[in-house]
Amino acid sequence: MENKERHPFLWVMQREWKNIWGKWPYLFMTIVGPLAGFFLVMWLFSANVPRNLPVAVIDLDHSSLSRQVSRMVDATPIAKINADFVSLEEAKESLEKGEVDAIIYIPKDLARDIIKGGSSEVTVYVNNVNVVKSGLIGSGIQKALATLSAGIKVQSLMMKGSTQRQAIAQAMPVSLRPVILFNPYTSYSYYLTFGFLPVMLIVFTLMGSIYAIGTELQYKTCDVWLRLANGNILTALAGKLLPYTILYSVMAMFMNMILFNRLGLPLKGDLSIILTSEFLMIVSYQALAVFMVGFSSNLRLSLSLGAAYTMMALTFSGLTFPLFGMPALAQAFAHIFPFTYWLKIFISQSLRGEPVINSIIPLYSFFAFIALGLLFIPRLKYVLQHEKFWGKI
Repeated sequence: MENKERHPFLWVMQREWKNIWGKWPYLFMTIVGPLAGFFLVMWLFSANVPRNLPVAVIDLDHSSLSRQVSRMVDATPIAKINADFVSLEEAKESLEKGEVDAIIYIPKDLARDIIKGGSSEVTVYVNNVNVVKSGLIGSGIQKALATLSAGIKVQSLMMKGSTQRQAIAQAMPVSLRPVILFNPYTSYSYYLTFGFLPVMLIVFTLMGSIYAIGTELQYKTCDVWLRLANGNILTALAGKLLPYTILYSVMAMFMNMILFNRLGLPLKGDLSIILTSEFLMIVSYQALAVFMVGFSSNLRLSLSLGAAYTMMALTFSGLTFPLFGMPALAQAFAHIFPFTYWLKIFISQSLRGEPVINSIIPLYSFFAFIALGLLFIPRLKYVLQHEKFWGKI
């Protein structure tokens, strides 16, 4: 008698919990997959900052000064001298194969020209296929050579009678003091990890929600699902998707623990805003799952659309390439992803510590995606109720 009085919502939710814990695809989509993805990304970028990138040297001078050039470059954290070549052609071949990331070419008579009071040129060849890596190694080598050059100039001025203070002032009349505000260690954890972890979350949120709804069509169980909900599509969807909302919210909390506790990402703003944005992002992607299944009425096509959609989110979010540098069409395209708005909120509240008011508009933007899913609920109900859509491949 007690079971008969149970609300249809609870019947649907109980059925979904049984699916999650009793069937491997559901368990993978909700728990195993996200956790594996988090640990994989955390392991890949565990070094935080790239170190000891291989650099080749072609030393045609063989002087104490040329050896000092090699030592100073090798002393930088970013570079490690690991190969000496006789010819530039041999070194370039190694660079093209990816065996080294940069080549330092020290010309003949480097020390003689410097001792005579002249100048000489040290050429650096950098593999620019990986823009981030090449930028870091190019900057590291440039700083090492600039320091050496300034030291030589200071010694030369001191030999001419200048004091050390005067020599330093003449060698570097204008000094640059860079202040890096939001990523002082040039860390990959600040740059890529906090982008890839939520991408893992949204991939499994969207794909898992699509799979949960689409399998009802694929395996022709729509009538059972709707019957448990007394024919109410809102009850059916709420009972089905709520377990996934809970589990993905737990995954989001675990993601935050990795970012803030394990990887040391700063939290300068309001944590409650970040948590709210993550919850709304999860619900937004679940609403998009309703839209995609209702629109395509096909599980396989919905999963394909979902995979493409989530993968493009990182590209157009502005994380790897700034939005203001994109063409106007690409900037507009970036706003069709909930991830774009979450990223704005996360960066503003974690790295920058901006006022909460700056996150209000991005928070409200999530409701546009939720509204899209709500608009397609009648279409989804129509698809679920007509057998011509069942079992489609």
